[in-house]
Amino acid sequence: MKNIIYIFIIICTITFSCREDELVLPTEYEILPVNYSNSSKIKGIYLLNEGNMGSNKSSLDYLDFETGFYARNIYPEKNPTIVKELGDVGNDIQVYGNKLYVVINCSHKVEVLDVSTGKRIKKIDIPNCRYIRFYRNKAYVSSYVGPVAIDADAQLGAIFKIDTASLEVEGKVAVGYQPDELEIVGQYIYVANSGGYRVPDYDNTVSIVEIEGFRQVKKIPVGINLHRIKADKYGKLWVSSRGNYRNIHSKLFVLEKKEGGSNLDYIVTDTLPIPCSNMCIRGDSLFLYSVEFNYQTNENEVTYGIIDVCSKKMISNHFITDGSQNEIKIPYGINVNPENGDIYVTDAKNYVSSGKLYCYNKFGHKKWDVRTGDIPAHMVFVYK
Repeated sequence: MKNIIYIFIIICTITFSCREDELVLPTEYEILPVNYSNSSKIKGIYLLNEGNMGSNKSSLDYLDFETGFYARNIYPEKNPTIVKELGDVGNDIQVYGNKLYVVINCSHKVEVLDVSTGKRIKKIDIPNCRYIRFYRNKAYVSSYVGPVAIDADAQLGAIFKIDTASLEVEGKVAVGYQPDELEIVGQYIYVANSGGYRVPDYDNTVSIVEIEGFRQVKKIPVGINLHRIKADKYGKLWVSSRGNYRNIHSKLFVLEKKEGGSNLDYIVTDTLPIPCSNMCIRGDSLFLYSVEFNYQTNENEVTYGIIDVCSKKMISNHFITDGSQNEIKIPYGINVNPENGDIYVTDAKNYVSSGKLYCYNKFGHKKWDVRTGDIPAHMVFVYK
């Protein structure tokens, strides 16, 4: 049986006095069988739980590799005077320098925290923000810009630029409709435009933004309702399409530069009929999973896989090899430890109650699992 320690923080009395009638759950600590190596450069992992839209239940967990402690819902303990805590729908989390950046979609803000303590440094207001990436002391945030609503006339989205020293917004540039994940290669930002608010008239492009001039210089036609975009070490871009949830299924596209071309000369070279909800690249392996709703069976179809980024072929239709994938109801987040190959997968369960984080070794054997907040989704490693 797991050795579980729950520590209910007494300072909740102070928290309640600061937040009046707001119900604040105390931080909980649980010990996990984490095998920590002194030679490791990684000291922990933050997990951002999305929480249900409209509930202001986004929360932050932290796994300390050095002690084995898994801490649930640390933000209120670290920031007892912040009303509404993290806010509504956590959509991305990244580390840059000594700061932790947490993108809170429906609260229209990026929370900047001290990566070591979890204490707020500043709140940056950005409307309907989605994902964040960094380049040369600047942060770039994708934004739907407009209100959270299905609208055939929804406006173009944008990329906001933030100075990571002053934490001030320095500008924005319009891109496609409802831009989601972004990737930076060389001097350019590549943005997957979804057009999700304009259903059924989805966007189908990847925008290219020149960093130096901070302007959109090109759009590449790819596929409808784009979502994820990742660059491998060879410079190829892997872009996922959600499809239209009915007769056009999710796919994975590969974008490569034309022979002798520049970073502006990306074209679609391969369309893989492989559904993809999320993905993570380690070395030459792209790990992915998909959750697609089947309107004929009225059930979700869950798939897993590993793609060799060199051959662009599926080399395995599973990365969990001990049969324990049956414990996962709705895979919702994925990351791979770059040092030892441990695979982390989150489970959103029923979307309304606590989820789970699962850890597998590089051979796909389950090592442990732990309860998380509601809708665990986004993970980032913390380095020494």
